[in-house]
Amino acid sequence: MTEPILAGRGVVKRYGDVIALAGVDITIGAGEVVAIVGPSGSGKSTLLHVLAGILPADGGEVFLGRQPITRMSETERSKLRRSAFGFVFQSGMLVAELTAEENVALPMLLAGTPRDKGIAAAREWLVRLGLGGLATRRPGEVSGGQLQRMAIARALAHRPQVIFADEPTGALDTKTGEETISALLTVAQETNAAVVIVTHDVSVANRAQRVIEMRDGRVAVRAAA
Repeated sequence: MTEPILAGRGVVKRYGDVIALAGVDITIGAGEVVAIVGPSGSGKSTLLHVLAGILPADGGEVFLGRQPITRMSETERSKLRRSAFGFVFQSGMLVAELTAEENVALPMLLAGTPRDKGIAAAREWLVRLGLGGLATRRPGEVSGGQLQRMAIARALAHRPQVIFADEPTGALDTKTGEETISALLTVAQETNAAVVIVTHDVSVANRAQRVIEMRDGRVAVRAAA
């Protein structure tokens, strides 16, 4: 494995009496593509959200490099998510009232980048992902595949260290899903970002360098794809 960029050690997460994560150990290298698979309720999305600092762990530790995410306040985790992480979700999670370029620039603007520089960078990423002519379109005015490419542009525009993708092709047809994953992995490789993908799609998991299977809140299998 390349140099570790993200690590979870004995990670525990509970929802009341339900143990969603039961002491998970995971290490992800810089630039590595890892797929997390498993049946519904196995804990895979919960693991992604804890690794990304969206959900606090109830036990164990998560590190970005040497930074202990699990010891940070919510304000500190929020700042880290805006600067070091990128996110692509099944529904895109774009802001309906904003244009494509505004959506892509949003993480940079929230982190303090001047608007003109953020918009300029957003336009460059939209061009790279084949969406240069859609910069002023809103999410409701584009196709599902174009929407996900916009989400990828937003996830990558601030050059994060880790990209988290939760069922990024779940709402797409097979051909569009394959094109979307190809776009994500190509541009992530260019920036040496690690990619963590939660998926039910075998074809998506097969694109990863390593597959981790979750069952009942634990890592059941670790294998090269």
